[in-house]
Amino acid sequence: MTHSFDEAIALTPDGSGSVTARTHPDWANMVGPYGGVTAAVALRAVLEHPEVQGRPAALTVNYLAPIADGEYTLTAVPVRTNRSNQHWTITATQEGKTLLTGTALFAQVRETWSDTEADFPQVPPPAEVAPRPGALPLPWLNRYEMRVIDGEIPEGPEQARADSATQQWFRHAEPRGWDFPALASACDVFFPRIFLRTGERAPAGTVSFTAYFHAGAEELAAQGEYLLGVAQGSRFGHGLFDQAAQIWGESGDLLATTHQLVYYK
Repeated sequence: MTHSFDEAIALTPDGSGSVTARTHPDWANMVGPYGGVTAAVALRAVLEHPEVQGRPAALTVNYLAPIADGEYTLTAVPVRTNRSNQHWTITATQEGKTLLTGTALFAQVRETWSDTEADFPQVPPPAEVAPRPGALPLPWLNRYEMRVIDGEIPEGPEQARADSATQQWFRHAEPRGWDFPALASACDVFFPRIFLRTGERAPAGTVSFTAYFHAGAEELAAQGEYLLGVAQGSRFGHGLFDQAAQIWGESGDLLATTHQLVYYK
């Protein structure tokens, strides 16, 4: 059977140089599809382009408006190709309206000096953390098994916190390996940080999302089932807040870092 994630990011060439995608009910969010799966679709539009060179290094997606259920079109254009990297623009349209813009950077793999300054958090292993119980209200949330170590969604204002930090293990609810589209989706796996600070589930949605990929395809394929996500906001105000996050493998490898700007009421 085809994994629901692969169904959700499936693309069909339309004969004009663009590709057609279709929303998937398993990955629905409050309004439109889960932003992580939309980012994965945008990345896959580049990955499947006949002119692509190198591996994903960075992806930025700007969400202009919700995507309605059904088909939509993505166009990926190679803007410039250099010896070490390749730059892309990405747009998504539906019924003549542009709903997403983005850019991607692909890089040639080169052997260089390397180091990781970020420290792997001191956390218990996944087996020692209980998963969230029962079915969750939004379809996409049930596509991941999440084991929250710290920073769970508050039940009300009385549980509002002085910080917005969350640490959680997660894996695909239906077993699947990790690759670049799955990692792009995983970078958006956190609930809005404003929920933690206020204890209230106000309307909120990502406006701009960026992921930086630090691992190659082979390293991703070698990862275990679980990834560790760590996220925290920096400043809240005027209806916007930012979020910075890290995605780690169980072995302590830093796989991706990600930033996003989120709208809230």
